[in-house]
Amino acid sequence: MHEASTSAARPAPRQAARPGVTAARGFRAAGVHAGIRKTRADLALLVSERPASAAAVFTMNRVQAAPVLVSRENLRASGGRARAIVVNSGNANACTGEAGRLAARATVDEAARLLGVPREQVLVASTGVIGVPLPLTRLLTALPEAVSALSVAGGAAAAEAILTTDTCTKLAARTVRVPAGRYTVGGMAKGSGMIHPNLATTLAFVTTDARVPPGLLRRSLRRAVDASFNRISVDGDTSTNDMVAALAGGASGVAVRAGDSGAFEEALTGVLVDLARQVARDGEGATKLITVEVDGAASEAAALQVARTVAGSPLVKTAVHGADANWGRVVAAAGRAGVPLDPDRMRVAFDDVEVLGPGYASSFSEEAARRALSAREVTIRVHLGQGRGRATAWTCDLTPGYVRINASYRT
Repeated sequence: MHEASTSAARPAPRQAARPGVTAARGFRAAGVHAGIRKTRADLALLVSERPASAAAVFTMNRVQAAPVLVSRENLRASGGRARAIVVNSGNANACTGEAGRLAARATVDEAARLLGVPREQVLVASTGVIGVPLPLTRLLTALPEAVSALSVAGGAAAAEAILTTDTCTKLAARTVRVPAGRYTVGGMAKGSGMIHPNLATTLAFVTTDARVPPGLLRRSLRRAVDASFNRISVDGDTSTNDMVAALAGGASGVAVRAGDSGAFEEALTGVLVDLARQVARDGEGATKLITVEVDGAASEAAALQVARTVAGSPLVKTAVHGADANWGRVVAAAGRAGVPLDPDRMRVAFDDVEVLGPGYASSFSEEAARRALSAREVTIRVHLGQGRGRATAWTCDLTPGYVRINASYRT
């Protein structure tokens, strides 16, 4: 990942006061300082007390980091089972060749030995500067401390240890009540820069104490990611290290089956949407969360393509930063989305202020539009007038702060 290995570019992160990966029963976590970064915690460990179903979605970038390759291998070898996830920040272990793969495997081996679990049931993830060798000795030396620190209360520390240029931890949880009992879905994420669909640049980890078969978990996770992390954008870049992983430990005793998985998938999607919105809100240098709502499209796929294109437009994002009601940028972005549309039917609004009507009619209060665009959360609404397709995407404003952070990224 591109995320920085130093903490000088942004303020120290603040912890979100919400439960995360240990909200679900049967999971413990820890976050410690391994010395990969100068001062902040940089090594997280998440452990399931029992063998858990596991699934993951990885970056679509053709250049994939060593931990992505090794985690893929282990998921295949285990048949979709896992007991632990080791995550480091401050170093991506990407573009490091065979040495990087050996380092990722050595991390797996040591974690498996310390925890007494099969090596193929350990996943690894990394985030930080690309092309720098992973300081393996420091990581392995700190692993026993992480194991000793494991606790139900350790979710917040783990969430902080995976951050890079983030300004805050990102945590979410939901509880589901069904006739058979109740279960919880909890998660943590990191991400602030190099954020774009397929897969949005981030690391995210989700746990549940429901009992979910690996195949069903995999299908549900993919659909939930498509509705969440694949709908956010900060800067149009997709990383080498993206990973969203889910563990289902089953400690609640409530079984989720293919025929009645709707409530589980809704909760999983809700947690991931919550985390994805937090990532977009915390975009590097961002001051505003932008929601792009598209309706009236010929299909949901067409609506999503327009929403993603508008959300990814630097011109739209800078206009929102300056509270400039420049609806032409929205229309231009929609027009290059690659889907058929009739410009004469389009409507555009900033929150509830319509700035463009059919036939390019544009008569609105600049002051009202400026007030709408000056809020911390801004909604851009685009109506295409062609059908019932609708979709939502999330982004943030593009500011001089983004340039400052990334111009001195490695220093």
